[in-house]
Amino acid sequence: MSLPDAQSTDSKSMEGYETVTVQRWQQGHLEKLTDRIAEEHAVALVYNGISHVVMMASPQDLDDFALGFSLTEGIVEKAEEFYGVEVERHPQGYELQVSIASQRMNELTQRRRNLAGRTGCGLCGAESLNQAIRSTAKVTSSPIPASEALQRAVTELTNWQPMQALTGAFHGAAWCNLQGDIVLLREDVGRHNALDKLIGALCRKKVNFSQGFALVSSRASYEMVQKTTSVGITTLAAVSAPTSLAVQLAEEAGLNLIGFARTGRHVIYTTLR
Repeated sequence: MSLPDAQSTDSKSMEGYETVTVQRWQQGHLEKLTDRIAEEHAVALVYNGISHVVMMASPQDLDDFALGFSLTEGIVEKAEEFYGVEVERHPQGYELQVSIASQRMNELTQRRRNLAGRTGCGLCGAESLNQAIRSTAKVTSSPIPASEALQRAVTELTNWQPMQALTGAFHGAAWCNLQGDIVLLREDVGRHNALDKLIGALCRKKVNFSQGFALVSSRASYEMVQKTTSVGITTLAAVSAPTSLAVQLAEEAGLNLIGFARTGRHVIYTTLR
């Protein structure tokens, strides 16, 4: 159902934060000052006129988000099946009006029909373990990036996260070349969203995923591994820990998985054998 008072907008023009007056207590003193807080909005993805899902996300780079989400969730198999997106602003949030290939839309409609009427506490309506944990795509195994390159990227990461610096509430997902230079980064209040935005931007640029690695400012959950492998990225490095399922799926997919990627150290969990 369409929301009222839609206005077309450029997703890249959104500031992504609001300024508020707060009171800060520090070392026994209370003072009034201004603070910047991250914007978080409901974002509805509508495919060929049919509403599919509502996510909570930051308002920047929503066109990249729409493409990345469509790819990593298997709604389209390749970027060429994603025909475009219009970003509409509403009082309640944002609508992303996405146009995709008719064959993929038919498959999405069938998937939604299969989910209809299910109850319980499953993941996205899944009624079995096999449906809850999607199979992970195999990637072309590549050597793990050099330690010096990983450390260079980790050192650069903070400087590439302006929204995190302003608000303290944003995750970052970066694409780094094999020398460890960050060449592209996307931010969002949600770690999955940040990765989807990055993947969408990379696919628009037709980046060769064997010639670099992804670095995320979060933990590496199984969803992060699935999203990474779904497009053929061969190495994922995370600032925090991986989960056991993330390690298992990375091993099955042939993904180089690195955790605790911080200045002076990182831990290699899976790599090319």
